[in-house]
Amino acid sequence: MNTTNTQITAAATAPSPASAKSAARDTLAQAPRVDILEDADGITLRADMPGVPRDQLQVQVDGDTLTLRGALQIELPQGMQPFYAELRSGAWERSFTLSRELDSAAIQASMKDGVLELRIPKAEHAKPRRVEVRLS
Repeated sequence: MNTTNTQITAAATAPSPASAKSAARDTLAQAPRVDILEDADGITLRADMPGVPRDQLQVQVDGDTLTLRGALQIELPQGMQPFYAELRSGAWERSFTLSRELDSAAIQASMKDGVLELRIPKAEHAKPRRVEVRLS
């Protein structure tokens, strides 16, 4: 996924092959759905991570790679087993490559209603600036 100025690219975790056992699928991380919005000052990234509590959420920047991780644990009443379940415990993970135009040291993150929102400002050298013309 590229923005207008090709500032961030996304790589989703590869899904398991169709022939894999269901147990193997349950252990793979799901790739959350993400919206990326750009304005003159930076990028806003919104990732759907329903059910992931704040203490199980990790946002990590390593070099030019931004990684989002979260774990989901569905609590069942003691002694009960699901008869049928579409929502299972699992993990969310997705990585993005950040351009040098973004200031990864100034990322701000918040979470509300299962949506993780990151604000990634542009570096000062990448922001549009106005040059004053002096009369001589």
